[in-house]
Amino acid sequence: MVSTTSGVDSTVSREVLGDVEAFLHDEAELLDQWRLHEWLELFSPEGTYEIPATDRPEGDPTRDLFLVHDDRFLLEQRVQSLLTRSAHAEYPHSATRRIVGNVRARGAVGGPLHVTANFAVYRVRAGVMDTYVGQYRHVVEPDEITGYKFLQRKSVMVLDALRPHGKVSIIL
Repeated sequence: MVSTTSGVDSTVSREVLGDVEAFLHDEAELLDQWRLHEWLELFSPEGTYEIPATDRPEGDPTRDLFLVHDDRFLLEQRVQSLLTRSAHAEYPHSATRRIVGNVRARGAVGGPLHVTANFAVYRVRAGVMDTYVGQYRHVVEPDEITGYKFLQRKSVMVLDALRPHGKVSIIL
């Protein structure tokens, strides 16, 4: 659950939680199908995508090293790159499958929600399977078209290091 120090201390209704879970499951499907342009539409114009370093999961991107800290412009560049042959680490594309569970959401009705969920992302490439596990820590806002939009999409891995992976070349 999100810490009450953020001022967010009200659990959402089961209906809203179901909507948030559906949003996360739909997002996972877009990513597994490499429909990255559609996935990008799930972000608000000021949305960010972050992956803290494995040794600083609670890090601050203004002070600490992050594996990914993209604003909307950089995120658009990342999507463009991943969909071209120039992204050698992902051409041809890896096969991925995501499992998202233990979803929790807190916040005020009609306002931004703080969402946590556990994830496992399985990536298969060249006969090798890598597994990335961790917790999503998102901030989403209601949206009439997509249900929600990401203000912050954060993937916090619980790996001690990126070994044997060595890198994160997919969207977690």
